[in-house]
Amino acid sequence: MGYHLDAPRAGSRPGRFWRGLVAVILALALFVQGALTAQAALFGSFGVKDEQELGRKFDVLVRSRMPLVEDPEVKGYIQSIVDRLSKSFPPQPFPFVANVLLHNSMNAFAVPGGYVFVHTGLIMQLDHESELAGVLAHELAHVTQRHIATRMERAQAVTLASLVGALGAALLGGGQGTGAMMAGSVAAGQAAMLNYSRMDETEADQIGLQYLTSAGYRPQGLQGAFEKIRRKQWTSGIDIPEYLSTHPDVGGRINEIHARIQSLSAAVRNRKEDDARFNRVKTLIWARYGDPDSAARFFAQRAGGKKPDCLAYMGQGILAERRNQIKDAEAAFDKALACAPKDALVVREAGRFYYNKGDARAGQTLQRALTLDPNDLMAQFFYARLLDGNGDKASAQKYYREMLRYLPQDSEIHYYYGRSLGESGRVLEAYLHLAYSAMYQNDKRKTASWLKQARPLAVTPVQKEQLKRFEDVYAERQSVWK
Repeated sequence: MGYHLDAPRAGSRPGRFWRGLVAVILALALFVQGALTAQAALFGSFGVKDEQELGRKFDVLVRSRMPLVEDPEVKGYIQSIVDRLSKSFPPQPFPFVANVLLHNSMNAFAVPGGYVFVHTGLIMQLDHESELAGVLAHELAHVTQRHIATRMERAQAVTLASLVGALGAALLGGGQGTGAMMAGSVAAGQAAMLNYSRMDETEADQIGLQYLTSAGYRPQGLQGAFEKIRRKQWTSGIDIPEYLSTHPDVGGRINEIHARIQSLSAAVRNRKEDDARFNRVKTLIWARYGDPDSAARFFAQRAGGKKPDCLAYMGQGILAERRNQIKDAEAAFDKALACAPKDALVVREAGRFYYNKGDARAGQTLQRALTLDPNDLMAQFFYARLLDGNGDKASAQKYYREMLRYLPQDSEIHYYYGRSLGESGRVLEAYLHLAYSAMYQNDKRKTASWLKQARPLAVTPVQKEQLKRFEDVYAERQSVWK
């Protein structure tokens, strides 16, 4: 229920991350080339089905190589923004699915097929939900306007591997160095197909602003986000996305966005910011993934104001627990609960802390969190583990099954569900869920081991179908591990 892979923290150096990303690009070239028809004029008609297939396979690859945040509070929040924006789109042939990558770069990107990826660094460094929504609106406009699909259709004589390299340079580059390295894998003549991307970016600015305002957001969010990203790069050298790092006319683009905003009605321009949920998610990300010293300063500044900041107290508690400063964590959570006794997130995080600490208050606190928010998946997860440990396996397993409806690729849920099933005597299902857990952690050895133990136990038609479902997913994951 946290993040997957041995991931860098959100304040870490980017080298390892981008080396992994280059590996994704190279693997994607081989993966897709083996999956789609190989021919010289491959994308003469790059249709919706092709976009969906490319996007789905790209998603599998990213999940197999990159650190993803699976916290439902964080992921669900990003999905809610994407859903709100997508209501203003023209009819689309596929849904838009949000994911969160654990890295400190201020970046987001969307790929054909409707897969959206947001970096934790972007959330941490912005100040308003409208700014985050503005970046997402811009990225989603690239998909709705079929910019990548159109490039592929025009690249009649380009190999698929080269197209994938170009796609990586356009969408996944974290900074100018990385983008240049990826673009260098494309022959000089083929790289020319990226030249018109300035027009794509201008259109994405314009359409994105329309999406942003139609969704009810303050339009200044798009301009503010771009200005913050550019300013952050100037002051700290932090990685910035390719759509702001490779185009010398970015200042002109910001001015154009400003002019368009000024032409909107006063009622639209003067919309109020609503950052309540944004601040909650930003607090979680800083506390769990931010550089500890930077996070401590961030929360100290917020907690030191004249008005009590209950979320800052909660953040200090999470951070202290992460630093193994248990007494400080307990004091911070006590302060947070006194400050916001009916805040479901604060109560949930306190309950999670009590559970990890072995505190008798865990059960009561987690129950209170679920009363305040019955749909809180993190509270359900820790309450299920508490029930499981107390011997109420039927109730615990009911929670695990319900959580997997919403988080089918969460390795921790699969792991604890598998253990519970094994202790209940349901051995085949136990092995399969342990295999799912290992697979979603990209642990090849354990996945193979659990599957080997499961296979002989699949006897009935239902059991054989359960085994087949796993093996189908496993085969796809294996193809990107090679």
